[in-house]
Amino acid sequence: MKYMDEYRNPQLAKNLIREIKQSAHRTWNIMEVCGGQTHAILRFGIDRALTPEVQLIHGPGCPVCVTPIQKIDLAIQLALETDIILCSFGDMLRVPGSKTSLLSARGQGANVQTVYSPLDSVKIAQQNLDKQIVFFAVGFETTAPVNAMAVKKAKELGLANFSLLCAQVLVPPAMEVLLSDPYCQIQGFLSAGHVCTVMGYHEYEPIAEKYKIPIVVTGFEPVDLLLGIKECVRMLEDGKYGVQNAYTRSVRREGNVPAQQLMKEIFEVCDQHWRGLGSIPRSGLRLKSDYADYDAEKKFHLIPEKNEEEQTVCIAGEILQGKKKPTDCPAFATICTPENPIGAPMVSNEGACSAYYQYEKR
Repeated sequence: MKYMDEYRNPQLAKNLIREIKQSAHRTWNIMEVCGGQTHAILRFGIDRALTPEVQLIHGPGCPVCVTPIQKIDLAIQLALETDIILCSFGDMLRVPGSKTSLLSARGQGANVQTVYSPLDSVKIAQQNLDKQIVFFAVGFETTAPVNAMAVKKAKELGLANFSLLCAQVLVPPAMEVLLSDPYCQIQGFLSAGHVCTVMGYHEYEPIAEKYKIPIVVTGFEPVDLLLGIKECVRMLEDGKYGVQNAYTRSVRREGNVPAQQLMKEIFEVCDQHWRGLGSIPRSGLRLKSDYADYDAEKKFHLIPEKNEEEQTVCIAGEILQGKKKPTDCPAFATICTPENPIGAPMVSNEGACSAYYQYEKR
């Protein structure tokens, strides 16, 4: 059977939904960490099909959404420098900083270019040796290896005009923050398959043991998600905890070891501020001292402002923590839309508010 036919098979999905509902003897609260999974769940109506036996909680797995305002402000500051080309993934351009966005900065004349890979930024640096090129390196563990590769490539080429503005974040510490909340309602996790493809799932085993919770590695197609939910419900019903892999075609326990080695060569772990969640110890990556010449914050002597999170009607922080749904926000689909976003989750292709706006009845 072809890949898409197999993992989007409607009859197989219906059978799995029936099995999940029959096996659940109470309501279980399960969080999918990944924003891509959130969009698939909403797109295919999985959340509605499983109600009330399974309540799916949407987590902070949108790297664009959790990028701190201070980093966005630094990116805007750099972009407005006349000799700098600021390169970024497209969905970062419309995310609001404290006062404006990269898209607005481009409208003011800033040289902001959309790229599909940090390696594209390295090529731009080769082609513009008279200008400084800064890549806004945003993402979870999935983007870290290619960002590391870009820095390594730039060093091999002797490019003095390339650097990263780094906003790399790590998933496991954020999961621990959510679980340590005394009001936490999460009883099980669906872990992001693409993150685990890179990092494996051994990092989650201590978390499952400490908090006595099931964590199931899950893919992104409807059948993938339902298989993960089914396994998580089974463990919850049996009173079991630990880590299970329901995405075996892509994920191994040890992950992609060469990719991890490249990350360790270029990056080191650091504390990181998350938009909507605050500062989380050892939840980010920064360039090692051997690669300080490629650190935009050091190269341009940038000092992030200690501005507070924005105080608006937007409840993005509570949405990112899974405490509220996008439809609980008074701004949702009224004054906050994809065309006029107030909060980051309405902008990103992985944001929960964007998913609800696209797929839920408003």
